Amino acid sequence: MELWGEIRRRVLTGEISQRAARDEYGIHWDTLQKILTYSEPPGYRLTKPRPSKLEPFLPIIHEILQNDRSVHRKQRHTGKRIFERLRDEHGYSGGITIVREAIRDWKAQSREVFLPLRHPPGEAQVDFGFADVWLDGTLTKVALFVMTLPYL
Repeated sequence: MELWGEIRRRVLTGEISQRAARDEYGIHWDTLQKILTYSEPPGYRLTKPRPSKLEPFLPIIHEILQNDRSVHRKQRHTGKRIFERLRDEHGYSGGITIVREAIRDWKAQSREVFLPLRHPPGEAQVDFGFADVWLDGTLTKVALFVMTLPYL
């Protein structure tokens, strides 16, 4: 703001020429013309924000992603597949990039949060499970017992 006034004053009083002002301050010709035309820097013109083409389809995307949580990882929808379903089944006419951004935002907001566990000395954690292992050349399902002492 101070520089604006200084340049304006020096050029309009004839202290320096327009060419000298451009060279001395390293400004573009168009910028110098704005400085000489307006006593203060013109403000930005804000445009009215447009609604997103994707807005009506967000509940559908969220439903697909929520349902994907209950299926095997390899069977979940990709961003491209969700885009294709929106286009083919629901008449979406926007681009794939905005769909992928919406998916990324939803996943970031709905990520599961885990609290760190604190264990006193001598406390154990026990887990039971099953695994497929090769025993004597045959694939066999075995039961597992795992016990850990997590205090450290």
